[in-house]
Parts: sequence; C-alpha cells; structure tokens
Amino acid sequence: MAGSVNKVILVGNLGKDPEIRRTQDGRPIANLSIATSETWRDKATGERKEKTEWHRVVIFNEGLCKVAEQYLKKGSTVYIEGALQTRKWTDQSGVEKYSTEVVLQGFNSTLTMLGGRGGGGGGNFADDAGGGDFGMSSPSSSPAPRRPMAAASRNSDMDDDIPF
Repeated sequence: MAGSVNKVILVGNLGKDPEIRRTQDGRPIANLSIATSETWRDKATGERKEKTEWHRVVIFNEGLCKVAEQYLKKGSTVYIEGALQTRKWTDQSGVEKYSTEVVLQGFNSTLTMLGGRGGGGGGNFADDAGGGDFGMSSPSSSPAPRRPMAAASRNSDMDDDIPF
C-alpha cells in the first residue's frame, strides 16, 4: 500500500468525569468515555429513534491530560482528534482480551472543549500548536478573522437597483 491514514475525529459528550492515573515515573494518563449519537425517524412508524455509540479515549500527552483533569466533567462536549489503537492483554482468569481505543499522543492530537454544562466557552488544545515547550500543549492562537470590506468602499459605481 502506498500510504495509509489512521485518524479519528469525534464530537461527543463525556459519559463520566475523566479518570486520571499516573505512570510509575509520575506522567499522567487520562481515560475518557465519549458518547456520540445519531437520530432518525423510522419510515414505517414515524417514530423518532436514537442510537448512541460509546468510545474509549486515552490521552498520553501531559498537557492534554492537564486540560482534561482541570476542565472536563461528565456531560462536557468535546472535539477530539487521535488515532485508533488496539491493545491485547490477559485477564486474571487467563483469557486474552482486546480493546480498541482512540489514543491522543504525540503530534496531531487535538482536544477542543465545545462548551456545554460547565458554562465555559471553548478552548482548543492541540499537540501540534506552536509554543516554547516541546511536547506541551497550549491554546492555539489564530489570527483574527478578516472582515470583508463594505460593498460601497469596494466599488462606489455599483447601482442599488439589485432586486434582492
């Protein structure tokens, strides 16, 4: 195969508060449970139906873990970008188990708070945002959007006889 892409984008709500654990050397790992839903109207009955899908998300990036720990709560709406990873482990009874998760680590991982219950506004925290500390996430700063010039200042010769 010439190339491949492993990228996941989710917009959903947290089903519970983030779980923060620490490695033996003190680095944080955040676990999130994100729900995404789709709704439709059943053609046969006209009844409205909803399907919710639950996604396991693991954050290994220290900066994003701090954001999750400080600002995210059950019900928070988030936008995330990460990659799928499948883990294999053996449980206590010796049975091999598999778990597929969305993982945010390294570059190109993004966590954006979209507001919601906490009343807070959104904040974009991306692993590839510029900044002084390598590997640390920070709020992305984007230039102010350009404002379109008024039509009169662009061309004062235009007639006002436009029918709409």
